[in-house]
This record gives sequence, C-alpha cells and structure tokens, in this order.
Amino acid sequence: MVKPNRDETLETLLVSVNRLIRSALQATGHTTSTAVWRTLGILESEEALRLGELATASRVSQPTMTRLVAGMTADGLTARTVDPDDSRGQLIQITDVGRERLVAWRAALTSTVGPLFEDLGDDDWDVLHHASALIAARARTETTA
Repeated sequence: MVKPNRDETLETLLVSVNRLIRSALQATGHTTSTAVWRTLGILESEEALRLGELATASRVSQPTMTRLVAGMTADGLTARTVDPDDSRGQLIQITDVGRERLVAWRAALTSTVGPLFEDLGDDDWDVLHHASALIAARARTETTA
C-alpha cells in the first residue's frame, strides 16, 4: 500500500470531518442555522467582538451578521454592550443562555456521531484522542483531558 502524502492526509481529514459534521447536523433535526452555532462558538472563545469582526470571523457579510445577532439577542443567546474603546460602537458577547444552548447543541452532535465509533477498541480511541488533541492545539480549541 502506498503511503498517502501529507496534503492527501489533510484533505481526507478536512473532507471527512465536514461530512461527519454535516451528517450529525442532519441527524439532530435542529433547524437553527449553523451560522448561529458557529458565531456562538466564536464568541465563546474570542469573548466580545464588534459586529464587523464577528462577521469576518464567522465568514458572513455584515448585513447577515446584523440579522443573526438581532435574532440571537432576541433569543437571549447574545447581548450587546458599549465598546469601552469607542462609545459609538457595540460589542457582541455570548450570554449564559447562549453558552448552555451551545453545550447542548454540541452534546446532540456528539450523541449522533457516537454510534459510528462504538465498535472501536481502546487503541483506536487512543489514536482518535491523540489526533483530536493535535488538531485542537493547531485550531486553538480547548479540550478536556
């Protein structure tokens, strides 16, 4: 068997993770836009951001982010505060309710993916744990030991 090169490995990883997430999203039955969850995840790790910064980080246009934030604020997931560095601007931050919903959404995703991996042995789980720690470190994502 020919060993794949590093670019092929990274491509397989990205494509596979994307498919896994898409499959998990469909299985949960949640109708909330993935942009909402992505935005809450950004706010969870980046703390409060200005609307334009949040739009850039979430890969949506500023008008789209304006609508997203309005809906998330109405749902109690985010809150707006005055930017201490510029009183004309506002900062968007995740609320406790937003954090709770994000945790619940991630748990729903995890439970839908779990059955795909339940036949793995301890050695394979060790490999997955190590790989996820490596990826998390490169993506600056917090993990638990």
